[in-house]
Amino acid sequence: MTTDIENMFKDKVLGHPAGLFVLFFTEMWERFSYYGMRALLVMFFTASLLDGGWGWPREHAYAIFGTYTSLVYLSTLLGGYFADKKIGYRYAVAIGALLMTLGHGAMAIETPFFIYLGLTLLVFGSGFFKPNMTSIISEMYKGKDEKKDGAYTIFYMGVNAGAFLGILLCGYLGEQIGWRWGFGLAGIFMLFGLLQFWFAQNIFGDIGKKPLKIDATIVETSADEPKLNPFTSVQLGLIAIAGVLGLSWILNDPVAKISEGAYNLFDFSLFGMEGSNLAILSALGIFLLLLFIRIPKYDKITRDRMIAVIFFAFITIFFWAIFEQAPSSLTIFARDYTQRVLEGNAALIFKVVNSMMTIIPLGIITWVLWLLFKKTFSKYALSNIFLAISFLIIWGIAIWMLSIEFGKEIAEVPASWFGVLNSLFIIAFAPLFSKWWESKYNPNANMKYAIGMVLLGIGMACVAIGASSIEPGAKTASVSMIWLILVYFFHTMGELCISPVALSYVSKLVPGRMIAMMFGIWYLAVAIGMKLAGVFGEASEGIAQSEGLSYFFWLLTAVAVGLGVISALLYPVIKKLMHGVR
Repeated sequence: MTTDIENMFKDKVLGHPAGLFVLFFTEMWERFSYYGMRALLVMFFTASLLDGGWGWPREHAYAIFGTYTSLVYLSTLLGGYFADKKIGYRYAVAIGALLMTLGHGAMAIETPFFIYLGLTLLVFGSGFFKPNMTSIISEMYKGKDEKKDGAYTIFYMGVNAGAFLGILLCGYLGEQIGWRWGFGLAGIFMLFGLLQFWFAQNIFGDIGKKPLKIDATIVETSADEPKLNPFTSVQLGLIAIAGVLGLSWILNDPVAKISEGAYNLFDFSLFGMEGSNLAILSALGIFLLLLFIRIPKYDKITRDRMIAVIFFAFITIFFWAIFEQAPSSLTIFARDYTQRVLEGNAALIFKVVNSMMTIIPLGIITWVLWLLFKKTFSKYALSNIFLAISFLIIWGIAIWMLSIEFGKEIAEVPASWFGVLNSLFIIAFAPLFSKWWESKYNPNANMKYAIGMVLLGIGMACVAIGASSIEPGAKTASVSMIWLILVYFFHTMGELCISPVALSYVSKLVPGRMIAMMFGIWYLAVAIGMKLAGVFGEASEGIAQSEGLSYFFWLLTAVAVGLGVISALLYPVIKKLMHGVR
């Protein structure tokens, strides 16, 4: 393994192994496909039949969107297990990319069967793909810890470049040309990502191949790790029950609503409580019972640190529940309640800014592509050819889109366009936040969470102010775009305080052999947050009818700021629980 790592560091691009940039472009196209499709999903479901959509009520679209994004994160537990134990990281990435390609292709057909099939394939594809790209990087940089932060920064730029281009181009094609074109384009570039990864995989040496069988009875622990606390058969049974109940509720929720109760697993009431509410509360109760049973059995330091992780996971649930309003309620706000038609100088300014936002990032990424070509073309020509074809197509689409827009007298901003601001702001401000975390003014974990949640709340306050003139029950309005731009700015600042550092704290706070389990709990928290985002979106419709849309956004503001204040106030308690970990 060491030989492979040393060999990889011989061929460098921007100071890092060329293999990192194979992963960079693979991840970029995966994020392109995921965010490109995600930007369109709720709008497609809620668009009228005349506009090629399904004409669903918004509540139904929010329900299925929440279930989809939740399952994407839950499926990483399955994909991570198979990669670690059965097939290795490389095959997991390839299988995930293939499933996602098929999923996007199915969605382009736009019939109910193929849309649902496509979403199912995308869920399992993401589960195999998502956790294993970072696992390959981790293996690549073993013994090179001084280079790891830079590697993840470059990789993170690939994530955001893909999200940026996916929302921009798939969103434009979906809204302006036809939904199937947006869904289909996402699949085309996922296929290119798969091909360029597959034909360059030998660049990783033995990294990511099928794992060797290890005697499960041999468990090595370091001297400073706590004693083993294996799961009992009763605890495993409780985990299974909680898992079945929770997963059944997540799947049943949109099915019951879309079918108007015709298909409902929980069509009963008990103790005066609806079956669906009883199921999810029971799952939550069993999970909390498991924590109550297991945590006291660890030594004091481990127990305290696990409690700290659970606290941060709790805050994380609500962070994502509010942040993920972006592709759901905020996208609908952009479509139906925002003035997106610009004229005169305003139209010209937008066209110029949009052109620069498209051309400059594409130019930078193409330059990186050229650097990779110079290092790898002689050995991995086929991979490079597929990558080159993908960029020729992306440049062609971008130039065609910009030429069409410049030919119009006015500028109509696509509703999905606002989603690109998140990636743009991350690329612009991530280096500044990185410098902040490395300086003497680096805040502690609680304060990062507090700052992040308050910034999230400020973003929601902006759109609440913007929506204040919208009457309860109104279906359309013409609110200024500036409010949505401010929302994405503050939400991105909040994300930079929480998202990149979250898993870092998990890895610092728990012993090495427990990291996989705690990462699983963490992704469970994110999945709950994703589903809760859909629940919040559904609630927005009823609140908008009775109290007005502004009131809904003020409620989210209060939740975010309130949790930020709680995080700050609990600093002394959490600091004590962390036992010296910063």
